[in-house]
Amino acid sequence: MAFGVVLLLDLVRRLLSGDLTVALLVGYLWNGLTYGLVIGLAGVGLSLTYDLLEFANFAHGDYITVSAFVGWGAAYLIAGFGRFDPGSLFFLGVGGTLYPGDVGVSVTTAPVAILGGLVVAAAAGAVVAVTLDRVVYRSMRGMDAISLLIASIGVAFVLRYLTIYVFTQQAFGLTVSAWTYGVALPGGTVNVSAPTLLLVASSLAAMAGVHLLLTRTKLGKAMRAMAANRSLARVTGIPSERVILATWLIGGALAGLAGFMIALLQGTITYQIGWTLLLLVFAGVIMGGIGSVYGAIVGGVLIGLITRVSLVWIPASFTEAMGFLIMILILLTRPQGLFGGETA
Repeated sequence: MAFGVVLLLDLVRRLLSGDLTVALLVGYLWNGLTYGLVIGLAGVGLSLTYDLLEFANFAHGDYITVSAFVGWGAAYLIAGFGRFDPGSLFFLGVGGTLYPGDVGVSVTTAPVAILGGLVVAAAAGAVVAVTLDRVVYRSMRGMDAISLLIASIGVAFVLRYLTIYVFTQQAFGLTVSAWTYGVALPGGTVNVSAPTLLLVASSLAAMAGVHLLLTRTKLGKAMRAMAANRSLARVTGIPSERVILATWLIGGALAGLAGFMIALLQGTITYQIGWTLLLLVFAGVIMGGIGSVYGAIVGGVLIGLITRVSLVWIPASFTEAMGFLIMILILLTRPQGLFGGETA
């Protein structure tokens, strides 16, 4: 608490002295919000699966990666249909056969392609999550959390190297320039782009959908009951395997949405995009309270804001470390996290 007060006072001092402009601070806050919403969205999927299966799924980051590649391949197919070779489109021009400027993919010039890719990414994430549950995790039900965790690390490596085999290790540029609106503020202008607006709207809609699912549907109540006491839930007639299947579907779909949108936000995609995001996702989930869906959302947004606003004090290469530092400080004063592991 004292550390936060000191930083806040220093922030006010910098604003009053002119060392920091209002426009720059608002820009950091906007960028942090958009980044944090993606982290929070991915964290919801991770938190849901942890709630029911009680293990940290380290393959979640690679669900994000695979879904992002499939979703963007679909977006390119839609945008370039009839003009370019379908194989080059789906594989994002592997080998230098196609470039973003050729296809002209952006939120404003090809909105149908972007929305189609978003849907395909969510579907791909759901399919990957359910398939791997049927192939790997289902046979391990009842095993200890360490065994499941190690298995998930193995799954992560398999998915990562499959992605490298199919798409290579190169980084792909994805989009061309999209519509941007400049908001004039004291000290400069804050740019709000079409991709960030789509990201915010999609993330909030997905999070609202999860909230309604958990609080207003029979499936949501069954998921909460299983998270609270799996044995009692089975005794009362709740079909546990069906609930687990639905949880993987939802968690995988959210991972797919997060993967597509983080690539949209960055404008590039690599085989490590999910792994690098996963570390921050875990930080957000732990900060919010392990097992808490709402904690994962709030924790993710806080991590996003911290990593961006910390640019006021430290270089960009250290901002993610600041996010982990704040997480540790919060856990020292509130070990159960901000939401104490409450499922809903």
